[in-house]
Amino acid sequence: MTESDRTPDQGSAADGPKYADRVHRSVPGVIAGVMLLGVAGWLIIDAVVSGTGATPWVALAAAPVFVFPVAAYTLRPVVKSNDQRLLVRNPLRTVVVPWASVEGLRAGYSVELFAGGRKFQVWAVPVSIRQRKKATRRAARAAAQGDPALPKARTKQTSTRPDQLDPTRAWSDAVVASLQEQAERYARNPGASGEVRATWCWWVIAPTLAGLVALVSVVAAT
Repeated sequence: MTESDRTPDQGSAADGPKYADRVHRSVPGVIAGVMLLGVAGWLIIDAVVSGTGATPWVALAAAPVFVFPVAAYTLRPVVKSNDQRLLVRNPLRTVVVPWASVEGLRAGYSVELFAGGRKFQVWAVPVSIRQRKKATRRAARAAAQGDPALPKARTKQTSTRPDQLDPTRAWSDAVVASLQEQAERYARNPGASGEVRATWCWWVIAPTLAGLVALVSVVAAT
């Protein structure tokens, strides 16, 4: 029997193969963020170079008010997981949860993580109702046609790499199912216990507030 054929009853997850962190993030969100930052950069540079009067100063003061929040809400969100902990990086906070502290994950109209008696939103995995409906129709067609790949996709991913998602589900639902399966698999691993840690992202908050103060001051002075 090979390692890939081993089930949870035949060996612990700590004895299984090791993988790098699994990373989940919204690719459309990243693309939108890059495009917005590109347009904003062009407008700000144009205002500084070609603007007259107070326009260059207003553009410079407005830059951090726009750039940092856009980067925080589009480029920063990510979910990373390994055999010890789950890391959720939201726009303004980073949450680190050992697997033993994960109480559950839920994908409704948004993805929610329950840990340490608290609830956290998972910004990196947006829920698309339209995508969910399409996945449901696709799975129904596959079942009606007797697709042999469907039963395998619906089973737990104990015989494949843990970063392989169920192709018959919407992306957000597949990510949540994968993370829930990892929580059950790794909860008893050495190093998978501890407290939930949530820290604020001050490198986003502080420059944004400073830029807002500067912008108000410049506008008031004109």
